[in-house]
Amino acid sequence: MDDLEFRLYLKIDIVQLDFWIEHGWLIPETSSGGRQFREVDVARAQLILDLIGNMGVNEAGVDVVMNLVDQLHGLRGTMSKLMTAISRQEREVQQRLFDSLQNIDRL
Repeated sequence: MDDLEFRLYLKIDIVQLDFWIEHGWLIPETSSGGRQFREVDVARAQLILDLIGNMGVNEAGVDVVMNLVDQLHGLRGTMSKLMTAISRQEREVQQRLFDSLQNIDRL
């Protein structure tokens, strides 16, 4: 989706969009044809609109929330890779890892 489609869909103006991009809240793909927005950009923009509008969060708060969302997304990716790595181990190794995790939870 290009700039115009994105802005019309979200009912925002170019000033808002440029501000969000400058702050790193959105990072569209760029090409010779301009900026292109993906579904993830739409979801992030809807979150930003909710934060600013419905929840009354200020600019600094949006920075914090978007940073936390990015960290959470990164951690989910890391956790997924870890689970894949564990699943590729022998059953014995898997059991030791899960036992160790349960022991940590008891501390």
